Amino acid sequence: MRTRLARHGAAVAALSLALCTPTARAAPAPDAAEAAETAAGAESAGADLAARRAATAGLDFRACPDVEELRGPVRCATLRVPLDYARPDGPQISLTVSRVTATGARGAVRQGALVHNPGGPGASGMSFPLVAELPAWERIAAAYDLVGYAPRGVGRSAPLSCQDPSARTAGPTREPAEPSPAYKRQRLEAARAYARGCALRAGAALPYYSTLNNARDLHVLRAALGERRLTFMGASYGTYLGAVYAALHPGHVRRMVLDSAVDPDPRRVWYRNNLAQAAGFERRWYDFRAWAARHHATYRLGATPAGVQASYERVRDAVARTPAGGRVGTGELRAAYLQAAYYDDVWPERAAALAAFLRGDPAELAAQAAPDPAAAARAENATAVYTAVLCNDAPWPADWETWDRDNTELARTAPFETWANAFLNLPCASWPVPGRQRPVAVERPALLPRTLVVAAERDGATPYPGALELQRRLGAGAALVTEAGSGSHGVVGGRNDCVDRHVERYLLTGDTPGWRVTCAPHPEPAPVSLDDRAASARRALLPPVV
Repeated sequence: MRTRLARHGAAVAALSLALCTPTARAAPAPDAAEAAETAAGAESAGADLAARRAATAGLDFRACPDVEELRGPVRCATLRVPLDYARPDGPQISLTVSRVTATGARGAVRQGALVHNPGGPGASGMSFPLVAELPAWERIAAAYDLVGYAPRGVGRSAPLSCQDPSARTAGPTREPAEPSPAYKRQRLEAARAYARGCALRAGAALPYYSTLNNARDLHVLRAALGERRLTFMGASYGTYLGAVYAALHPGHVRRMVLDSAVDPDPRRVWYRNNLAQAAGFERRWYDFRAWAARHHATYRLGATPAGVQASYERVRDAVARTPAGGRVGTGELRAAYLQAAYYDDVWPERAAALAAFLRGDPAELAAQAAPDPAAAARAENATAVYTAVLCNDAPWPADWETWDRDNTELARTAPFETWANAFLNLPCASWPVPGRQRPVAVERPALLPRTLVVAAERDGATPYPGALELQRRLGAGAALVTEAGSGSHGVVGGRNDCVDRHVERYLLTGDTPGWRVTCAPHPEPAPVSLDDRAASARRALLPPVV
């Protein structure tokens, strides 16, 4: 799906998911299938060997390096894992890990480590242990060591890069509302150049950035933490990673919370999942416009969703002529307002920025939408990992005609994000790694204990049907908690008390609330003018990455 800069400390926000198997390649001949099965067996054996070694060696947690910007009781360590699990004694890479130990408050008995993955792919979970300081996490932090980590390729974990970060534009960029054939050709060539850059900068390591290897790394991390079974919380792409781990190692799963679920149907990974995401964002873009219209008295953007759309288009036309603050063109504008399709807690500030711009003041729009030069390297890294994992995980259409046909049709009803999403993923059409993996179904893994899936009914980044499919594939022990009528991406961690109670109870006792239960939506944000920030909406404590 895709990555974006978001709020999880200084985390990255985004979108995407994938479940793969090493045993299958696209339409293999019998000899090729046998060779793939042999390779899969070697990789599985290598992962088990690496896990046994990690269990013996453990992790040496010390004060975190300054670069991690982690304070207080958080401690850091590095975990060595094979680059290629078929060669467990071959080249090794180091993954960064963070931890806060269980507080034991109020006599709580320690239940082990809770490992978190915030999604992406391309997001770092290193800041996760900081939630131990938040009141809402007190009981969980009392019983669990809270463990974050940066997956392979992310941050300082064998960092992946596809281009010089300085080559990323600081703005403004121009994105036409309806791309012409010439613009499409330009983006197609840019995607091919980006894929070549990934191959040039990563070299022989490029094929090893994948969901399957992320799951193997998680297997080794579990062992290094001294845990026989994994307690895991994954958001967005992290739900797919958790599903892959459950398929590979169901006997090593203790508890799993999967928040904002990716659809693991192998027919949808990844190409069709991204088409569905564009349609989901269109629904959430409508929700933002409907909210702004209900608060027309505050923002004066229009009394109907269509009126708010017209105001947005006036701003888009204006920044196409004269970029806001000299750096916010149509590309930056769309990216900033995509965040309104992810999280409703940004609605007041985004609506106020549009209103201020239309009154003649572009400063707030420039402040919200201009790229942060200090974050350029982190954003480049996140995009590189996102691209490599999705492209390595599954076959993608190689012919531009398929992409053009499907996205042209989709853009007729979902114009807001369709083409931007397509161009983001287009390097996968010419990805320079042969023999891409073929996704497989997770089908009711034997020995898998009860799991908990959480989803918002109108989530755009991971549309709700994916949660239904994930629950079905995890089997009868999977429960689903739905936040009805809401669509903010990432439900767990502060937006909805009802959801959080179910999650806390499950993590502390293992009890699930029933096959399917529903929570009322969290309150919509209150309208806020730029002159009255104090009334701003309640912020989620743990916004994930998609």
